[in-house]
Order: sequence, then structure tokens, then C-alpha cells
Amino acid sequence: CNEFISLQLLLPTSLTRASEAIAKFEPCVDMVPLDLLSFVLERDTSRLAPGLQMKTAGGVRGVQILSPDRSLSFPSSELLLNCDLFPKQFSIVLTLKFSHTAPKRETKRMRRKKHGSRILLGLKFSRKRLDLVFRGHGEVVEHWVFRGARLADNRWHTLVLVVGSHPHVFFPPFSLRAYLNVQGSRFNIGSRGRWKGLFSGLLRQLVLVPGSDATHHICPSSDPQLAALSVPPLLLDLHVPGREGGRHWHVGFYSQTEERVAVGLERSCSELRRGQLWFNPLRKGLYLCDGAAWVTVLEDHKRLDYILEHQVLATSSETHDVEVFEVPSVGLMAAMAHRSTASGSAVYLWTSSGFQLHQNISTSGALAWKHFTVGKKLFLVGSNSGGDPDGQMSKKSEVDFSVVYKWSKRRKRFMQFQTLQTHCARDWEAFSINQETYLAVANHRKGNNNHTINSVIYKWDRLTKSFQAHQTLLTSGAYDWEFFTVGPYHFLVVANAFDGVTTSVDSVIYVWVNGSFQVFQTIKTFCATDWEMFQIGNRVFLVVANGHRLYSSGPSQYTINSTIYELDMTGRLFVRFQDIVTHSAVDWEFFSLGEEYFLVVANSFNGESYSLNSILYRWQGYEGFVPVHWLPTIGCSDWEFFSFKGESYLIYSSAKAPLSKVFRLKTY
Repeated sequence: CNEFISLQLLLPTSLTRASEAIAKFEPCVDMVPLDLLSFVLERDTSRLAPGLQMKTAGGVRGVQILSPDRSLSFPSSELLLNCDLFPKQFSIVLTLKFSHTAPKRETKRMRRKKHGSRILLGLKFSRKRLDLVFRGHGEVVEHWVFRGARLADNRWHTLVLVVGSHPHVFFPPFSLRAYLNVQGSRFNIGSRGRWKGLFSGLLRQLVLVPGSDATHHICPSSDPQLAALSVPPLLLDLHVPGREGGRHWHVGFYSQTEERVAVGLERSCSELRRGQLWFNPLRKGLYLCDGAAWVTVLEDHKRLDYILEHQVLATSSETHDVEVFEVPSVGLMAAMAHRSTASGSAVYLWTSSGFQLHQNISTSGALAWKHFTVGKKLFLVGSNSGGDPDGQMSKKSEVDFSVVYKWSKRRKRFMQFQTLQTHCARDWEAFSINQETYLAVANHRKGNNNHTINSVIYKWDRLTKSFQAHQTLLTSGAYDWEFFTVGPYHFLVVANAFDGVTTSVDSVIYVWVNGSFQVFQTIKTFCATDWEMFQIGNRVFLVVANGHRLYSSGPSQYTINSTIYELDMTGRLFVRFQDIVTHSAVDWEFFSLGEEYFLVVANSFNGESYSLNSILYRWQGYEGFVPVHWLPTIGCSDWEFFSFKGESYLIYSSAKAPLSKVFRLKTY
């Protein structure tokens, strides 16, 4: 980046051993970027803190420090929560401006102990150099010096200081974790808490990024001198002549009675605040109160950075399906369809440590769960495949029963509500049309060989308060239903897997006409196990998971194409958009993060092994979906995406091992 100074300190992976007195402490990990300057300025948004003055230079706002006021110092425990040791890897992002007439040496940011003002970590600036100062072994203050950093030129500069580790570069041993115990320490902005070394320039941005290299977040930049990771909202840009195309802000200071822009992490919207703007520095979002709720004016969208294994959930049995849903006043839940009849299936509740067992439900070779509501009542319907522990129906039995459960607010449990006759039901789909509630069951087979049978659509009867058969549709080894709406039209598509001879069968898209579903289009599929509908802008897509090719003779082919189809509005049919190679795919899951769109496939078997990578694909516009992450799975049977308290997750179930895994999606 032109004019962008990137300083990187690379440490050896073999770190010096911490003392026994410090080794027991907790390091600071998994932390979001810490905007130190905003933390000071937002304590009172009606006025500047004592010792500060806001000035404008070149149409850009910055803060000048007039005195080492106590308000510019705060305990590190207010930001470094529940940890004792400073992170061994971090970045510091700062934007500043000062002139050659500045004092010979100035301290910009320091950490110090309460007793004796001992420096733990800080940055020092002079006319021709800057120093990283840190407390070394034996209480020795060490300096890493960067010469030639000519910053005292009365111009704005943005710097990134990165302290990390690299296995191929050798430097003298330096391990922050070994000795930077931050218990009882304080942050000081612009000084060491005294006049000597007071920073005399303008400061616009000061961000600590624990555990990450912040360079790639802001570089390259169209305006490198003022590249921004997190600028306090009170310092957002004025209009700068010649800097067209940028964001122009007119944010001032107001008294509490005439406040126009509120700043902070929490803010309520009411009729009294109608027309007020609120800036959330954590989300980097600007919102407008309409009298009832905050309406997004501008928001910094999330982008997927990487995927982190969050929880390995040991289950009582192999799992064919997982359904994630929310119960009002209780929380987020996950219902898992377990293969074992002896242990039944389980409902888990999301906690701070992940999913924890909440309820066991008696099932018989469960294959799927689906949650839905009727009015204000919450229901859960599960499918049973038959009698024996292997999940296979008895040859003598062609009928089994699936069960609808109703949530009891008093008992905080799902209670049996209604049983429905099914035939090795592989899936349930719940939907509403014209304020009527329907359930569609995918009947897979009768006995062991009869796969061409009726699947049933049930309708909620308001008089009997139960589900009654509404329509039957002939299916061939039905595996999945997917309901979706496009404009005024309602569609239902079935994944047909097997007709008793071959897996090369037609799957069918139905459209709702005069109170029932009629055939809209047929699509050739190969052991279709799942359909997923999604929209990107005004474009409508359907993706099918093809399991394998099987004919009356010859071996099965498990590595085959699954296909994405797009709705052609003019031709009124779905046309092939993209083929993706999959390995006995059994599920697709679509989700979005900010303005990015993703598909993740459940690869279950390649003909030799069940231990495969399931792949996450990202939408690239003209290129379609491209692979970006490979997730190791074992006999993957289902993927579900969910969000909770601002964090995003993926969970997969395994049909070949008694475990499920939760992955956390790290964003930036």
C-alpha cells in the first residue's frame, strides 16, 4: 500500500518457558478487536473527556491530548476480561499526525503497573524512529527499534504493528505470554500518566487486535494514509475537497437535551427517540429510530474468515438428522434423530458451553425431525423407520408410525400429541398456504422392496385440532421434501431416490393450483436425497444432492455431480446452472453472512471410506459457487446453520459415528 507502513515482528515457534508462578494464569484468547480510543471517547458522548481537544487537519478529525488526565487511563481488566496474560500474538493499528517540532521523544500508548509505573508494553515515537518497548526477563526494559520511520512530517499516517509467530524466521526469543502478567495494570492513552513524554500530535485511531494480523483487513486501501479498521464515530470524516467517493459525515457534539447521534453498544428505540441516529461501534453500524425499532442506515457486513471447531458432541447413537430451532423464553434447541431404538432420540439446549442434553424422546430408528408452529403452539414431528436396532423395517411389517409432539410450557418438554401412519418416513416438511398449515411426509418404501408408493400431505383441521390426510402423491423411494414460494406461487419438490431397479429416476416439482399440488416440472436425478431452495437477489435456485448412480447391473458410482438449477422466469422452468462433484451427497445447507452467500454439502461416502471432507462453497457471481473451506466429517448426514448472540455456527450429524460437531464461523 502506498504510504502505508506495515511493521511485522516475527517470533520463533519455540518460546521461552514461563515461570511456574505465571503458568497457572489464563491467557487472553478469542477476543474481538479492542478500540481503545473509542473506549475513552464513548464514556460520555455529550462532551469530550477532560484533557482532550478535537481538531481538524486537512478535513480529517483527530484528538489532541492537552494533559495526562486520569480519564485517559483505565484498568486493563475493563477490556481484557477473564484473563491474566497479554496475548503473545497481536496487532496495533493507529492513525496519527505530528510535526517535526514535537518533543524529542513521545510516548503514544503504554501499559504500566500501579506500583512504580513499570512499563509492560508501549510504543514510543521520535522524529526519525519508533520503538516497541516491553518488559523483558529479569525486569529489563527492552526496545525493538524501527529506524527510518519518518512520521514527523505533519501528515496523516496509518501504521500496523504486528507481533506474531513464524516457524521459518529466527529472532531472539521473545514471548509475551511468558512474563506479561497484566493483573493490576492500566491502559494509558498518549502518555505514561504524567507530563513527561506527553503525545503532542493528533490521534485518530488506536485499535488493539488480539491474536490476529490486522494488515489484511485494511490493506490494500484506496486512501492508505487514513486506512481505517475502527475509527471512533465522533471522529468520522468531514467533507474533504478532492476526496470524492468517500463517506462524508457531519457529526458534532450535542447536549443531552438536543442529542442527535447516540453512540454505544446498547440503545433503546421509542417514540420519544423517533428520528434519532445511533452508531454501534461494535457492529460499525448506523441506525435510525422509526419510533418502534432501529432501521439500518449503514452497516459493516460480516465476512467469513475461517472456521473453528467449537464442540464435539458425544451422542447416544449415530444420527441421521439434526433440526435446530428456538423455543420462546427457553432458548435455542437441537433435536437429533438417533439410529438406535434402545437409546431413543435427544433434544439438546444451547448453553454457554454448547449443546447440553435437555430431553430424551422414545423413537424407533428415527430418520428425521421437523419443527413448526400452529398459531402460537410449537410442535416437533419425528419419523420412525421401523422396529429393529439397525434402523431397518421388519420384512413382515409394512407400516410404522411417526409421532407429532407438542411443546408444554409448564413442563418445558415435548409431549406426544398425535401419531400418523407412515412407511419408513425419510423426511417431514411443514408449510403454510393461505393461513392453513400442512405437513408433507416422504414415505420411502413399504417392506424392503416396494419403493413406488404414496407420500401424503396432511392438513391441520381446526375443528378436531389434529392433522388429517389432504392429498397423496406417488413417489419413488422419496427421501426429502422442500417447500418454497416465488411471488404468488407455492412449490413443493420431492427428492426421489430409487424405483426398485435404478437410482436414475425423475424428481418432481409440484405447484399449488386450486387447493392441491399439480406437476410443474420433472428433473432427472440419481438417488436424490435432498433439495435446497435459496435466493440471491431476485434469482431463485434449487440445488439437488445426488447420492449415487445404480443400474440393474454394474457397480454403484458414488462420486458424481450434484446440480444447481436456476428458475428461468421467462421460460417458467428450472434450468441447469452449475454442476458440483460430490461424494454420495445427502444434504445441502444454504446460508448468508452479511453480503456473502454459502452452500455446504454433506459428503457421506466415496465408495471406500466414510471419512471425507464436506465442502463449503462461496458464491462468486459469474463463477457460481467455488470451494473455500474443507471440513473433515465422518459419514456426514446433515448440516444446519444457526446464529446466536451475534455468533454464527454450523452443526453436522454423523450416520456412522456417535458424535456431532459444532463449528464456529469466525468473521471479520
